[in-house]
Amino acid sequence: LEKLGYYLGGYGCTTCIGNTGPLPEEISKAINDNDLTVTAVLSGNRNFEGRISPDVKMNYLASPPLVIAYGIAGTMDFDFESDPLGQDSEGNDVFLRDIWPAQKEIDDTIASSINRDMFAASYADVFKGDERWRNLPTPSGNTFEWDDASTYVRKAPYFDGMPADPEPVTDIKGARVLALLGDSVTTDHISPAGSIKKGTPAAQYLEANGVKPEDFNSLGSRRGNHEVMIRGTFANIRLRNQLLDDVSGGYTRDFTQPDGPQAFIYDAAQNYAAQNIPLVVLGGKEYGSGSSRDWAAKGTRLLGVRAV
Repeated sequence: LEKLGYYLGGYGCTTCIGNTGPLPEEISKAINDNDLTVTAVLSGNRNFEGRISPDVKMNYLASPPLVIAYGIAGTMDFDFESDPLGQDSEGNDVFLRDIWPAQKEIDDTIASSINRDMFAASYADVFKGDERWRNLPTPSGNTFEWDDASTYVRKAPYFDGMPADPEPVTDIKGARVLALLGDSVTTDHISPAGSIKKGTPAAQYLEANGVKPEDFNSLGSRRGNHEVMIRGTFANIRLRNQLLDDVSGGYTRDFTQPDGPQAFIYDAAQNYAAQNIPLVVLGGKEYGSGSSRDWAAKGTRLLGVRAV
């Protein structure tokens, strides 16, 4: 497998959150210069556009052997029944059915490499943690000690100024549309979890706080910091805000400025907030379907959006 370019990648959030790294520069350039629609095939659990790589528009979920088979084929326009994956040393066609493992082979491999004792030993002290966990310095006290210098965990403003009794619902007057969106805008369009693009408001915030671009990590890893997440709301590179013509990404028109110029959604929202102008978002069918539901709601609200 390694000769084909496939390596064991450990576990956790890697490919499906966009953490496998960028494509080779010449490939990325060819895709973007020619506006190509390219695909990824992965055995992860997410197929949101732009999530696996900002250069990849379409993603297909498949079993690990099928991922490798498509990698060998090099195209989605491939019939595994009739198209050979290649030739053997004698020049004979080799089809997927020739190399697909039999169920007995799979069962025998599992039986010879995995047993109950592995799990019992690994989880025996799971609540005690290892030596590194036990040696972490921990403050005492009844409440959490917030670190104002942290770029990962900050005290969120959800409860600032919140009265004990809920305030009555009031009319929304004089609102502006922050985003006019079409159908199938998922939670990953609203609150993307992938890489943080240089030059965006989230990147600008991190750099202003001393974080180097190579240490940006992903938006998903920064969910404990509302300052990053507000700036990342609607920042999906594939979002198409119909207030603008032929523009993709986290942009809108800022009508607090003369002629309503193009601006980052976060920057425009800050300008609206400074003038006490409430905001609304107009979405189509399936708006908000997806997995990042809490931040899709929280980020939108923190931008000053009163209704969707």
